[in-house]
Amino acid sequence: MLRWYHLFRSKPRTAVRPPKKGWMPELWASRIPLTHTQNFKEVFRALVENRDNLAYAWRILRDGVCDGCALGTSGMEDWTIEGVHLCNVRLRLLRLNTMPALDFDRLADVEALRRLRARDLRMLGRLPYPAIRRKGERGFRRISWDEALDLIAERIRATDPDRTYFYLTSRGIPNETYYVAQKAVRAIGTNNIDNSARICHSPSTFGLKPTLGVAATTCSYTDLIGTDLVTFLGSNVANNQPVMMKYLYHAKKAGTRVVLINPYPEPGMMRYWVPSDLESALFGTKITDYFFAVRPGGDMAFLYGTIKAMLAKKLVDEDFIRQHTVGFDELRTLLETTPWETLEAQSGLTRRDMETYAELVGAAERAVFVWGMGITQHASGEANVYAIVNLALTRGFVGRPGCGLMPIRGHSGVQGGAEMGCYATVFPGGKPINAETAAWLSKQYGFPVPDRPGLTTAEALQAAREGALDVLFAVGGNFREVLPDPQGIDEALQRIPLRVHMDIALSTQMLLDPADTVLLLPATTRYEIPGGVTETSTERRVIFSPEIPGPRIPEARPEWEVFAELAARVRPELADKVRFPNTAAIREEIARVIPMYEGIQHLKKKGDAFQYGGPRLCEGWRFPTPDGKAHFQAVPLPDLELPEGAFRVVTRRGKQFNSIVHEDVDPLNGMPRDAILISHTDLQRLGLKEGARVVVENEHGRLEGRLFAADMAARSLQVHWPEGNVLVPPDVLSPQARIPAYKEVVAYLRPLTDTETPQTRSAETVFQL
Repeated sequence: MLRWYHLFRSKPRTAVRPPKKGWMPELWASRIPLTHTQNFKEVFRALVENRDNLAYAWRILRDGVCDGCALGTSGMEDWTIEGVHLCNVRLRLLRLNTMPALDFDRLADVEALRRLRARDLRMLGRLPYPAIRRKGERGFRRISWDEALDLIAERIRATDPDRTYFYLTSRGIPNETYYVAQKAVRAIGTNNIDNSARICHSPSTFGLKPTLGVAATTCSYTDLIGTDLVTFLGSNVANNQPVMMKYLYHAKKAGTRVVLINPYPEPGMMRYWVPSDLESALFGTKITDYFFAVRPGGDMAFLYGTIKAMLAKKLVDEDFIRQHTVGFDELRTLLETTPWETLEAQSGLTRRDMETYAELVGAAERAVFVWGMGITQHASGEANVYAIVNLALTRGFVGRPGCGLMPIRGHSGVQGGAEMGCYATVFPGGKPINAETAAWLSKQYGFPVPDRPGLTTAEALQAAREGALDVLFAVGGNFREVLPDPQGIDEALQRIPLRVHMDIALSTQMLLDPADTVLLLPATTRYEIPGGVTETSTERRVIFSPEIPGPRIPEARPEWEVFAELAARVRPELADKVRFPNTAAIREEIARVIPMYEGIQHLKKKGDAFQYGGPRLCEGWRFPTPDGKAHFQAVPLPDLELPEGAFRVVTRRGKQFNSIVHEDVDPLNGMPRDAILISHTDLQRLGLKEGARVVVENEHGRLEGRLFAADMAARSLQVHWPEGNVLVPPDVLSPQARIPAYKEVVAYLRPLTDTETPQTRSAETVFQL
């Protein structure tokens, strides 16, 4: 009974300003109770789906660290609120940890498997054994671990290390695996290793480091609750990080105002039903106070217009700027010479809109800025982040309570993956790859490490297309579902002589025909790793996740063990330097090699955690830059001209976790997967009706769908990701992070003609083009 009481009663552990007690009808989304019950349905769905392994599922929820988004938990508790920390994303992912092994006979013929969607392949069950398929064979056959590892080692030894490539996604992958993987790959002799953090927030790293001297979220989640203003830019936490909505529920009750800057008013961001707070569960909560419908790619212009208005209204903190920053005069000059007409045209908003937001920012004593991939996944991704930092610096919104910059993470492993050095362009701790840092790391490891950057994922797949890649070792992930140009990805993968896919379940890329050989290796989940592991959350909290007792796939192995063993077989003389006896030994070395992770070696049981850098980075306006000051960046606006008749297309997510699609309809807006969102203005201008079947196409691909009107800027469209990847240009990348411009597609819209045969195409089918 006490547990259910706490389920419906939560409060912040700390807050900038405490929430008001009691119910607040003025915040209700509806006066009619229980108009939204989807989150409750998810609980019952999880019970049914995991009914064959319910006790184990409960132990995972109760004791494990969530393998979904990067908000971070210990069991069903966190460090932000008292009460239950549990969301529908975690419940949906639970089955991946509890399902039994698949029927291995299904792998004997891949043709039957190719007819299944990606979600159906996953639900067949866990990979039970190492398996091999050679060119000309219809399917896979079982082999031993020794055979598999010997074959991989033999192929690596037979080629140049730089003709190999290693990739790790963040599907529950812990810090220990990322760390050992990068060390093993560098022992093999290459820096060709990367992870999925690159296509999410690497522009944030490049944007924060030169401006503030840090490369991570500067504040804590508690800074959201009771601050004056929280702004979300290109971020839909209602879909992607649902527990954040519980924090915002408390923030609203504390008087925090919420701004959403986005091309589309995501319904979950406008109002939300928090299932574990009785008031919100019954009546919902109004979340967003101000919505600014920015044109796709126009965020930078809108933010520049905001600063320009703040200057005119004398709303900037001149004392802070003078004492603690440099570069503001250059930014001021740039804004003075940028006409309002240009800012309005690029942002899709009026001067008055920018002045309104300027007044909100100027009136706030404290503010937090949260952004997602709607900001980073542009050709100007790094510049977009500069613009957010510029705005925050105009009033010193960093390094003090209720203030901060938060590039919110969508995967539970990406923050740590980058900091462990599992990157082609940085060593552990974020050190750049050059001769000096390579010499430092070589001394730490006792063997020489390469001193030039390796291939990023996009570069590695281009090398594969050109026949310059001999070995691919991919842990998790699915390139053909997450990268632009799916057909080109298929062609690249099918040219690699040896492909190794290590995962817990089947994916569509495993079924592509081998150029020579394909290996499948069964992996453990994070909850099965002996000795427990750690995760780093968005707020820089390093959290211990214990091993959870329960059923096991007997031949599944932790990825870190496989990488260490592989390196030992490729370089036997380094075996004692790449092998570890257990995860505790890995944490000991992480603490030594990555100083900011000092303390990780002491994490041993459920609940153990520490927040590196403390609650806030740059505390007291002390910036770890060479001159000790924050740096404004005066970057010119990008060119956003559209050809006549073209639309700017951005990708969005529905009921899914990253590329894992869960439902064909998004319960928050009722849109099906083939929905193409268009502005009311354009729908009327083109003489089209809602529900009309249309084609969106460009030189890269073609996507069919149905039109749905939405409150968006004119000449813009929204389509679901990853279906929309067929339209994304593979060669348009951000300048520093080199990530694809998923939110910056130019395409044309036309009705599907009577002479065309509709193609029921899905990103979840194996051959979708």
